[in-house]
Amino acid sequence: MSRAAAARKVTGIAQLRAPPASTGGLLYRFSSYGGASGSRSRSLPRRVLSIGAISLAGGLVLSAVNDLAIFHGCTSKAIEKAADNQKVVEAIGVPLVRGPWYEASLEVGHRRRSVSCTFPVSGPHGSGFFQIEATRNGEDGLLSFLRHHDWEILTLEAHLHAPSDDEQQKTLVKVNLESNGGGQCDDPESGN
Repeated sequence: MSRAAAARKVTGIAQLRAPPASTGGLLYRFSSYGGASGSRSRSLPRRVLSIGAISLAGGLVLSAVNDLAIFHGCTSKAIEKAADNQKVVEAIGVPLVRGPWYEASLEVGHRRRSVSCTFPVSGPHGSGFFQIEATRNGEDGLLSFLRHHDWEILTLEAHLHAPSDDEQQKTLVKVNLESNGGGQCDDPESGN
């Protein structure tokens, strides 16, 4: 027995799969075709599973991108509105800088038309967080998440930590801004 035949016998490869010289490889092609159809039937569930996993991952990525776009649109509008309020400017100064998205909370309502969000802000003189509720203007479409939407801020409440004259004490300023542009300021509370 030759070394190649012994190796085939040990590995379990049948003698029929080796292309005989007299048939010109016809028997090899026939036996490979039968093996290939078996692997095709085994690979169909794998393909379906792969396509399903890719589709699921793609849907999750699109949802995350959509939520990030909603967060950016709402918070930008809220920061613009808060920068026009004198109480906010006095408390932490301008420019107002939005904190990182991963420190925010975002609750999206029915069909992504309403949102409730809490996010950190900071300014040159202090920091705090904004709580907003907003609704989206515009129509829904198949690819509506790709377009910029105009958000109407319904409520905006600012909880700001502003430094006081005494360096050890900070003042909490709570400002409620209404949708008509006016605002009311609650009495500041002292805290450590």
